[in-house]
Amino acid sequence: MSDNPYQNARGNKDKSIANPKPPGTLKSYGSETEGRPGTREGQPFLIGDDMTGGYGTGADILHGCTISVDKGQIAVIVGPNGAGKSTAMKAVFGMLNVREGAVRLDGEDITRLTPQARVAKGMAFVPQTSNIFTSMTVEENLEMGAFLRRDDIATTMEQVYDLFPILREKRLQPAGELSGGQRQQVAVGRALMTKPKVLMLDEPTAGVSPIVMDELFDRIIEVAHTGISILMVEQNARQALEIADKGYVLVQGRNAFTDTGKALLDDPEVRRSFLGG
Repeated sequence: MSDNPYQNARGNKDKSIANPKPPGTLKSYGSETEGRPGTREGQPFLIGDDMTGGYGTGADILHGCTISVDKGQIAVIVGPNGAGKSTAMKAVFGMLNVREGAVRLDGEDITRLTPQARVAKGMAFVPQTSNIFTSMTVEENLEMGAFLRRDDIATTMEQVYDLFPILREKRLQPAGELSGGQRQQVAVGRALMTKPKVLMLDEPTAGVSPIVMDELFDRIIEVAHTGISILMVEQNARQALEIADKGYVLVQGRNAFTDTGKALLDDPEVRRSFLGG
């Protein structure tokens, strides 16, 4: 894949709002890291395979749902309200019971691992709400993201500041004083401080303006270019599919359509039923 974030019609074309730094400023923390095996041939890097389950002892919300993403890919989950999009994401991260099916990371079955154990394996999750410590400064939020690390975090913090320059400028300001888009940058930056292999984002553009949405999508593309896999739930389906290598349309907890982002955008039935024509 080219280092150009604007190739293949991916990302925002208005370079005036883009990060002035060139893409690829984040270090890749994929499975090529020393001591880690590579992706097993023929298997996605991360897959929630044929998942059926729900919250606690309640009714199943997911019904044979499969979601996967390869290294350096952007996979987007879209669908109508109540389709089970966020539930599928949480199932992959271990936040609810998967009664049937399995979750595998780099070929390893992690279905029974806690979310905390999955973070240690290289997964990072950014929830839609309550995703920052509002009373702490921006820099303190980023430091909290590195709570499992025992190495020097300074280099990673500089990489986050390069990705989100406004955070460097506001690093000593309480995160609760930031705009909605800036808060989302803090949340994503804090997740990147864990040095993840997989970054999971639940509605990252919820409540932000269109120009901020475009900028966040540009930064997501930039992160994927480093080899980090992105799994994302998005209500802004058309815009999200434009940057997606792979797209999943869920309906009532089931896979309705699965294809490349471009193919889903070009599919007349998907456009008519889920994208407004």
